[in-house]
Amino acid sequence: MSTLLLVVGVILGVAYIYRHVVVKGKQCTSKTKLHGKTVIVTGSNTGIGKTTAIDLAKRGARVILACRSKQRGEAALEEVKKESGSNQVVFMPLDLGSLKSVHSFAETFLKSEPRLDILINNAGIYLQGRTEDGLGMMFGINHIGHFLLTNLLLDRLKECEPSRVVILSSMAHNFGKIDFDCLNTHKALGLGTSSMELLQVYSDSKLCNVLFTHELAKRLQETKVTCYSLHPGAINSELTRNAGSVFKMLLKPVTVFFFKNTVQGAQTTLHCALQEGIEHLNGRYFSNCTVKEVYAKAKDDAAAKKLWELSERLSGLA
Repeated sequence: MSTLLLVVGVILGVAYIYRHVVVKGKQCTSKTKLHGKTVIVTGSNTGIGKTTAIDLAKRGARVILACRSKQRGEAALEEVKKESGSNQVVFMPLDLGSLKSVHSFAETFLKSEPRLDILINNAGIYLQGRTEDGLGMMFGINHIGHFLLTNLLLDRLKECEPSRVVILSSMAHNFGKIDFDCLNTHKALGLGTSSMELLQVYSDSKLCNVLFTHELAKRLQETKVTCYSLHPGAINSELTRNAGSVFKMLLKPVTVFFFKNTVQGAQTTLHCALQEGIEHLNGRYFSNCTVKEVYAKAKDDAAAKKLWELSERLSGLA
């Protein structure tokens, strides 16, 4: 009996340490205040995007909630204002799956807001399908929409330098690949619809995020605009809300114990947005508030340049 109790005690102890040390992870330690600064957070009506917006608003920033759903965006607006105690929070509609909407958002923002100090490309989707412009859904929203948005706002970021672009990727990028033949032919990273094929396309889109950051940093070398990509951790959020019911059922017990909550999941985003003295790490990839090395494919100069040029064409910038 005593042996059994000892084993149970050890298991519970290991579980506690894992959850409160490994899962919880590091916290952003920056005390930076943002009074007079303006920040855009895409996909900030839910999950870590909303949590990030609340933290930045508490620091005094003017925070633009850039979200697709008017109803959910306006509900988040009230919640962010209430939680942060700030009235310097604004909702602006942005559908990253529509190039027209991205242009409209950028035009409205540039006319109404004189500053942009931090752009946080947070929004993401886990769903196969097509955008209104005929792009693969995850390629179009997770990469192209943010690629276009960032480029349309770059001049304002340069005017307000030092400024930052933070791009949320995922450790899934390690399993990604860029099939340029498929992109050129079908404007999608992949065409499959099975669970494994869906996961592959998502991983591919996250590799696009890291390569975009790598190339963007090279193009910003003569400026004081810096950019960073990151893995926020496995988050118990709404990313998989469009996934199949069986997949979500299987994932549920895993997310409850092994995944971060949204406050924990927002820490690396906040670190990249706020931490002093990381400017020399321009273009690098972060996880758990720490810069990390990436595989060669995630810092491939030729692939990053090729993706940029393809993205320019597909987004209408070229």
